[in-house]
Amino acid sequence: MLKFVHLTDTHLVEPGRAIYGSDPAWRLRQAVESINGEHGDAAFVIVTGDLAHWGEPAAYAELRRLLALLRPPMHLLIGNHDDRGAFRRAFDTTPTDPAGFVQYAFSLGGLRHVALDTHEPGVSWGVFCQQRAGWLADELAAASEPVHLYIHHPPCALGIPAMDRIALRDTAALRAALAPHRHKLRHLFFGHLHRPMAGSWWGIPLSTVRGTNHQVALQLADTDRVAGSFEPPQYAVVLADAEQTIVHLHDFGDRSARFPL
Repeated sequence: MLKFVHLTDTHLVEPGRAIYGSDPAWRLRQAVESINGEHGDAAFVIVTGDLAHWGEPAAYAELRRLLALLRPPMHLLIGNHDDRGAFRRAFDTTPTDPAGFVQYAFSLGGLRHVALDTHEPGVSWGVFCQQRAGWLADELAAASEPVHLYIHHPPCALGIPAMDRIALRDTAALRAALAPHRHKLRHLFFGHLHRPMAGSWWGIPLSTVRGTNHQVALQLADTDRVAGSFEPPQYAVVLADAEQTIVHLHDFGDRSARFPL
């Protein structure tokens, strides 16, 4: 089976700064060390957006330095906290579609992996326009393998109202692109939520994990502000082939003792 790692919401800042009293670079270093030590045989690591917290060039330079330490190759998406131009200058080998959106696809392990761009400058919610959807429709039409989708913003409400207001808005274009090809879709991996969550949308299985720096508390009541927390950071270890997709969640900072049962 293909083995890969899903990491998300690293929120890097320029060196020497912190956010919410925590150093995101230190947290990311822990994740990189854990991946290299425990899952260095993974085929790739994919990071589903919010790579930088404020989108400044120094943050992307620091991110590039840290991710270069990974043993597996990496694939990157952008999220609402990112700056598309600054990202593209820092990671100039990341593919884009003809319109310049950070969208691309690759085949590995008998699967087609399709990364999408929901970033819209100046807003926190996700946008997936007709232009982006047209690229996706063409990609799915050409795909001969089962498909994994990777996106930053969740495409549906997840029951945390403060986060649901900044999920992907107006999903009509995305639905239209996906509709003829739903039989090809095996799993949708997303970020943005900063919480472990699994379910299905429109019959498509989906999942996400906690971010590497700070988290969103499980607050199902409607509040004006998103409730943050410092729950243990995670990444997911995914085992997949054309028949199944298995997602293991790993609290990589957990130092509790292991013992025979």
